[in-house]
Amino acid sequence: MRETIINVLEDIELSSPIFIEALPGIGHVGKLAADHIIDELKAVKFAELYSPSFPPQVLVDEDGIVEPMRNEFYYLRDAGEDERDYIILVGNTQGLSPEGQYEICGMILDFVEGYGARRIFTLGGLATGQPVEKARVYGAATSMELVEDLKEHGVIMRSADGGIIGASGLLLGMGRLRGMDGVCLMGETPGYFIDAEAARALLEVLLEMTKLEVDLEKLEERAEETKKMISKAQQMEQEMIERMNLKPGEEDLRYIG
Repeated sequence: MRETIINVLEDIELSSPIFIEALPGIGHVGKLAADHIIDELKAVKFAELYSPSFPPQVLVDEDGIVEPMRNEFYYLRDAGEDERDYIILVGNTQGLSPEGQYEICGMILDFVEGYGARRIFTLGGLATGQPVEKARVYGAATSMELVEDLKEHGVIMRSADGGIIGASGLLLGMGRLRGMDGVCLMGETPGYFIDAEAARALLEVLLEMTKLEVDLEKLEERAEETKKMISKAQQMEQEMIERMNLKPGEEDLRYIG
């Protein structure tokens, strides 16, 4: 493979779809949220993206079957209270290099614009490096109007002390240059395990903003498991602090993805 390609599996027509991106990132927060929407609403896969900018490897499942590195596009029609169409992008990887990220994000935007998409939601995690008692949702947007909308939904605006790394940031920035509206939602997470609690908090905000109707029961079950993991991590951290005579929070780490 010498160039990035999008393999269309089904020819479809959509009406001004909302585009949701949730590629792997910190705590898999966005990916968990998007996968839950796909599973609960029975979204249909209609295209796959492959790129030489992806890691030179395959994944192997529990049965020993290999899975190529790829991104996948799903669609929903007439979903939620507003009966809107959606394109949802998930996958098992992102581009490795800056050049690859820019190329892939450009192709993604070309692709979804071809179906009439003009609004973007990117989903990810904001890592604290420490256990989180109750996950909050942070955000950023391409306009003040959208910033105010986020605030009305209880989203904490991301301050100027950090950027948004990877596809979640690039799609917003490149989309803005094309005149597209964009919002990034980031669930607060320790960052060192798959965090269903942060995914649930993020998804609750997304559902409010889009008026999608999704049963959260299965995600809530995973969130309860996450809470137990957090409690165990806090106990282990406290034991480590006592052994090493560290003050809580001395090794703070913040990252967005």
